[in-house]
Amino acid sequence: MTTPRTIDLFCRVVDNYGDIGVCWRLARQFAHEHGIAVRLWVDELASFARIQPGLDPRLDLQHVQGVEVRRWTDSFATPEPTQVADLVIEAFACDLPPAMIDAMARRAVPPAWINLEYLSAEAWVEGCHKMVSRHPSLGLVKHFFFPGFTAATGGLPVERDLAARRAAFQSRPENGKAFLASLGVQVPDGALTVSVFCYPGAPLDALLQKVGRDNNGKEPPVLLLVPEGVAREAVERFLGQPAHAGASGWRGAAGVHVLPFVEQGDYDRLLWSCDLNLVRGEDSFVRAQWAARPFVWHIYPQDDGAHWTKLDAFLSRFTAGLAPDDAAILRAMWSAWNGGGDLEPAWTSFLAARERLAMHALQWSGTLAKNGDLAAKLIQFAQEIG
Repeated sequence: MTTPRTIDLFCRVVDNYGDIGVCWRLARQFAHEHGIAVRLWVDELASFARIQPGLDPRLDLQHVQGVEVRRWTDSFATPEPTQVADLVIEAFACDLPPAMIDAMARRAVPPAWINLEYLSAEAWVEGCHKMVSRHPSLGLVKHFFFPGFTAATGGLPVERDLAARRAAFQSRPENGKAFLASLGVQVPDGALTVSVFCYPGAPLDALLQKVGRDNNGKEPPVLLLVPEGVAREAVERFLGQPAHAGASGWRGAAGVHVLPFVEQGDYDRLLWSCDLNLVRGEDSFVRAQWAARPFVWHIYPQDDGAHWTKLDAFLSRFTAGLAPDDAAILRAMWSAWNGGGDLEPAWTSFLAARERLAMHALQWSGTLAKNGDLAAKLIQFAQEIG
C-alpha cells in the first residue's frame, strides 16, 4: 500500500482523558504532519470537550482542527464499503462495530486494520508487537501494534517540532512564569511548582501535611497546581472551600491553586513550566516524559495488583542510567505515591535530588526521541501490510 489517504480511528473513553488524549493527539498528527484525512469516532464527547475548546459534545458530526469528529453510538450505521478508510485503527482494544467490520470485508481492497494497544514497558511487548489475528470468517487480518520505549516497538506519540518548542520555552524562565500567570497563578519567590494529576487514591492529604509542616526553612515552599475536579475532596479539605477553578490557599509551606482544564497544548506548557509533575494514566504520563522535568506516575490501580509489575517494568528502564542512590530515591517516591511506602522521607529525598533527576529527565527524553514517533510508525506499518 502507498501512504494511506484516509484513516478511521475509533476510541472509547474509558479513563476520562487518557484514551481520548492519546487519540486526539494522533488524529491531529496524522492530519497536520502527514496530510491524511482522519475520521475520529468517539463514544463520549463530554470528556473530549474538556481538553479541546470549541468541540461541541452535542453534535454527531463536526470538524475540529482539520479532523472530522464523529459520535460513535450503539446504533452505528453500516457504511458503504467505499466509505471505509484505507487504514482503520481501533484504539486500546475498543472493538470495532460489527457493521464496520462487515463493510471492511466488502471493500474492494480491504483496509489495513490495526489494534493500537495500551502502553507498557514490559519485556513481552516487543515479542507481541505487530502480531497477526485473522477474522474467523471474513478473511480480514488485524495486526496488534504496541507503543513502547524501545526501537523494537511503536514508540510514543510526539510531534515533529515538540522538542524544539519545549527547549525554546524552557530556555527562558520568564516564559513559565508568564504562562502560569495567564492561568491566574502567582508563584511566591523561591517556591517550587508541582502540577498534580492523579487518581482518587493518591496520598495527596499526606503530601500536603508533609509540605505544610514548619520545617525551619530546610525545604522550599511548594505550590501544588491541581485541575478542577481532580482530588476534589483532598483539595477542599485543605482549602476549606469549594475546589472551583481559581480557588487557592496556603497552609504553612504548602499552597494549592485549582486550575481550569486546559487544551492539550496548554497542558504541555504547564508541564514545561513546573519544577515537578505528578501525572496519571497514559497521555499525561507520556507528555511528562517529553517535558524533561522530574515526574512521578500515579498508575491506574488494578485489583489483582498487576499495576505493580507494569510500574516496576517502566522504572527498570527509566532508572537504568541513574546512579544507584538516585534510582533508589526515585523508586521510593514512586512507590509511596502509589500507596506502597512512607511518603514523608520519600518526598524529602526526592526534593533533595531534584536537580540530578531533572538532568536525567532531559537525557531520557532524548533517548526516547531516537525510537521514532508513534504516528509515523503506524503509517509506515500500514504501508507494509497494505
